[in-house]
Amino acid sequence: MLLAPYLTFNGDCAEAFRFYAEVFDSKIDFLQTHGESPIADEVPSEWSDAVIHAQMKIGDQNLMASDVPGDRYDRPAGFSISLHFDDISRARQVFDNLAKGGAITMELEKTFWSPLFGMLVDRFGVPWTINCKP
Repeated sequence: MLLAPYLTFNGDCAEAFRFYAEVFDSKIDFLQTHGESPIADEVPSEWSDAVIHAQMKIGDQNLMASDVPGDRYDRPAGFSISLHFDDISRARQVFDNLAKGGAITMELEKTFWSPLFGMLVDRFGVPWTINCKP
């Protein structure tokens, strides 16, 4: 079994995925808009640029996402995407990049379980937890 987070965005999925590809030094494996999909003729024209599905690998894990209509969009709450690093400098770099335009909820610091731990919400509203292995 594979567990893969599936995020929803309020019209900025493509922008978020381009940002994540840069932050994680990754590439977008798949990104299709409604206008590029087989159901393009059934979609209102204002939705032609909205992402119907996107997927990328971060490390060896999949991250997937799409845009949803504004009346069905809820800002993420009650979870975070937890990243675990062996390299403290890479953890700091990812944390700092994800934090640009977002909000840090806990600065990166040493804890009793980790040499470096921190939390933030990125500029797209996605909550992240950064943790370094002892």
